[in-house]
Amino acid sequence: MGSRAVREVVLIRRATARDAKRLTRLVRNSRAYEGPYAPMIAGYRVGPDYIETHRVFLAVGDDERVLGFYALVLSPSELDLMFVADAAQGLGIGRQLIEHMVGEARSAGLSSVRIVSHPPAEGFYRSVGANRIGTVSANPPAVMWDRPEMVLPIS
Repeated sequence: MGSRAVREVVLIRRATARDAKRLTRLVRNSRAYEGPYAPMIAGYRVGPDYIETHRVFLAVGDDERVLGFYALVLSPSELDLMFVADAAQGLGIGRQLIEHMVGEARSAGLSSVRIVSHPPAEGFYRSVGANRIGTVSANPPAVMWDRPEMVLPIS
């Protein structure tokens, strides 16, 4: 999607169990997981129980359209999920979500957050301050490739 003359207002709010189907749809429709990455999200579901257990926040546009979301697990601290809708790529939604997540992590008393990245997203995470600390080995059949392991310091 090209640049827009007027930027829409983005609201980041806590997800509720009622958002589960919309978040699942965003994950399953992500172009970032086409081709060789498709097995990882085949049949993937963001369930109401998951949303109620973890700190899941979504970015919504003016019309309540889901632009992206993240899930922060507190113990052990990890950014478990982060997706930006294909149509919202390049609009700064990912950076807004990371900024929000850092605030949540800080308020929870975390000193850092682990990120096991989708390989093509490593550059994004590095650009927001994450440092690579290793590699998580493939885990077939769901994950057929090694993934960068990073840590995002929480200041």
